[in-house]
Amino acid sequence: MPLSSILKDSIIHVMISLIFIINIPACEGANTNMTEKPVNLPKTVGTWTKSDSTQSISPQTIFKYMNGGGELYLAYRFDNLYVCHYEAKSQDKILVEVYRMKTTDDAFGLLSLDWGGEPVILMSSAGKGPEKIFDSEIAPPSRALYGGGLLRIWSGTLYCRIMAYRETPEARKAIISLGRTIAAHRSKANPPEILKVFPGTVGKDWKLRKDRIGYLRSHLVLNSLYFISFKNILDLDLSTEAVTAPYENDIKPTMRTQALVIKYPSPMKAQQAENRFHDAYLPEQAKPSGNNKTSIFNIEDGWLGYRLNGNCLTIVFGAPDHKAAKRIMEAVTCNTIK
Repeated sequence: MPLSSILKDSIIHVMISLIFIINIPACEGANTNMTEKPVNLPKTVGTWTKSDSTQSISPQTIFKYMNGGGELYLAYRFDNLYVCHYEAKSQDKILVEVYRMKTTDDAFGLLSLDWGGEPVILMSSAGKGPEKIFDSEIAPPSRALYGGGLLRIWSGTLYCRIMAYRETPEARKAIISLGRTIAAHRSKANPPEILKVFPGTVGKDWKLRKDRIGYLRSHLVLNSLYFISFKNILDLDLSTEAVTAPYENDIKPTMRTQALVIKYPSPMKAQQAENRFHDAYLPEQAKPSGNNKTSIFNIEDGWLGYRLNGNCLTIVFGAPDHKAAKRIMEAVTCNTIK
């Protein structure tokens, strides 16, 4: 049976913390030179000088680099990673990690795991003015977020982390400068198309929490955003894509439901996933027969509903009543995506 809401929230926060804590690697030694750098980083920035020692990380060697945490990047179709340091006599090191992903959607997904931090405006693709933030009612408009000495960037197929081992005003300035160099002369990309399934509002009383929207392909990532099961009961893999976010009630802000939409490579795969999800998550509930597209159940954590539409599966968790579950499922439609 599903876990209680309190236990879910605790597991979510713990899992997110572990993902980002274990991704602060000790990258001394065993360096190899990369034959083609994804960006042209400057030799110096402020008082920092780029070290000659660099690393090229592949999917086969990512676990040696991170000593754990590589699953996060492999879950987003990771292609390669370029790593270098900047050093200064009077300051601690600055670490630069440039992750090249196979698609812009995967790079966006890594940024979407945490929308916290200060939005940072980087340079335009022409390098002549401020970056025009993409206009979207679906997700936060930021392409770069800074906090605690760490800058995270989504730039096309690149996801970048630039981190000062000790934050200072000078280090922050250098980090932002490096971020602008990385983003310069790169083509802009839109958020994943599947995000369009989520309307900004449902009726007059339900509002999308854009700062909690997450794009994913893996059940491990899903569990870090909203815990469902330790097992992959929704058959998520690199051939699927999914988006999840909560809707909050304007009248009662503590009232929240979680919406999840998964796009499978075929209707058959979606049907198989629906059957497996029902059997694993709702073992005590009878599965509706016939061609009933919408199924709604009153369970321990509130009202749950799911709906199969071609190769898309929509699930609503924790709705306060049958009506809310039905309204949100009907509003979150796969008809808006290709």
